[in-house]
Amino acid sequence: QVQLVESGGALVQAGGSLRLSCAASGNIFKINVMDWYRQAPGKQRELVARIITGGTTNYADSVKGRFTISRDNAKNTVYLQMNSLNVEDTAVYLCHAEVMALDRFTYSFWGQGTQVTVSS
Repeated sequence: QVQLVESGGALVQAGGSLRLSCAASGNIFKINVMDWYRQAPGKQRELVARIITGGTTNYADSVKGRFTISRDNAKNTVYLQMNSLNVEDTAVYLCHAEVMALDRFTYSFWGQGTQVTVSS
């Protein structure tokens, strides 16, 4: 089993910044992909940013140029630096990881989520 623990969500004014963190622990051989999703009330869960082994990143069009995903492999931690926040960024942000466990099988895990609220 793998645990993903997110932190960093908060209430912030429009134009402000936040940094989310997600630390993975447990039965980990290596982590192939770590990403951030978000889900706003009444909306579908959407992929915000992804970082894969080797450092390749992908972003949703709505956050390109404002958000930056990074990863500390030694700490099994992924970060999401969010700048120029606007009210449309308000959502629960969830960390997701595709993990190769010690049995060499790959599993998908989700964190509990952290609330980001942007006020106008």
